[in-house]
Amino acid sequence: MTPLLLLLVPLLLPFAAAQLPRHAARRLAPAPALCVLTASSLALAGTSVIALGTLVIAGLLTLPGLAALGELIHPLHTPSSLLVLPVAAAAMGALAISAWTLTRWALRQLRAFRSATRAADHRPTAGDLCVIDSPHPDAYALPGRPNRIVVTTAMLRSLDAAERDALLAHERAHNQGRHHYILAAAELTAHCHPALRESRTAIRLAVERAADECAARATGDRRLTARAIARAALAGHAAHSTRPDFVPAATSGPVPQRVAALLTPAPRPRAARWIALLIACCAALSVTAGAIGAITFHHEVEVAQGEESR
Repeated sequence: MTPLLLLLVPLLLPFAAAQLPRHAARRLAPAPALCVLTASSLALAGTSVIALGTLVIAGLLTLPGLAALGELIHPLHTPSSLLVLPVAAAAMGALAISAWTLTRWALRQLRAFRSATRAADHRPTAGDLCVIDSPHPDAYALPGRPNRIVVTTAMLRSLDAAERDALLAHERAHNQGRHHYILAAAELTAHCHPALRESRTAIRLAVERAADECAARATGDRRLTARAIARAALAGHAAHSTRPDFVPAATSGPVPQRVAALLTPAPRPRAARWIALLIACCAALSVTAGAIGAITFHHEVEVAQGEESR
């Protein structure tokens, strides 16, 4: 049972560390926060999926018929099948639910992306800018070949010339930073483990904060950038947007918090480094425990196949 107990660590650890991403997004600079949060979320999600898969295989190999299919001389030895089988069944259910929700999300996002791309393809562009005639204020960075910035006429009418420049600088920062990949990875991890939904929210905030800082540098005016984001968010608050979840937009995320960060940049306390280190340690612990558990389980399978001795 020792390898199976180790495999529980990647499944339980994300729950224990669920609040760390929120603190990291608030206290770390946007670029380091994106790096730490995305890498740790992918590590935690990957090891949790591997752990679930290993638990399912462990339960199946305790059954004589399936053990024979796996070329085992005898069913996998476990101290208590009464515990292993329910755990394996629960792991199988968790994997099935994750696969189903992820597939539904992916199909829905693919339809939304195709719709957004078709709408942009039927409009003339000026460089990377595509203006859509619509009464609904909206603006977003549309990935593709080439990357485009889509802005509706209603959004343009809601801002003055300087604010438009800040908004466009924000959206260009999303395309230049390839933030759609980061947002897609965050969605993927959230579907792999429910505790990683907090990480998804933190990554979305860090993505918008990173683009905010790029826009502030491009315009040279943090107050102007904050005003543009606030007015764009107010204009687009009641509008219904059909853009995909992985397409970044200036009106996404907790706008008041983003505006406050631009107006009064908070000092980066030394505690923020400890939060980043703690998140990295959690990811490393999850990967280590999962790897040791999977390797030990593999050894147990080889013993049951008669290839190795204990």
